[in-house]
Amino acid sequence: MKVSEIRKLKDEEILAKIKESKKELLNLRIKNATGSLDKPSKLKEMKKDVARMLTILKERENEVSTGGNE
Repeated sequence: MKVSEIRKLKDEEILAKIKESKKELLNLRIKNATGSLDKPSKLKEMKKDVARMLTILKERENEVSTGGNE
């Protein structure tokens, strides 16, 4: 998921995507542990997507707390 796509979403939608992604990440980890994961790079990609979403939420939180004066 691209950063521009994430920025277009509302906070609630981002939180829902994070929750969904974490469930999928758990499934990917289980598949990786059992050796049935076809694309191990998918695991890394999902982790980065979650981190991007969390970063954007944190940026928005900081804008609100500082009043957006930066």
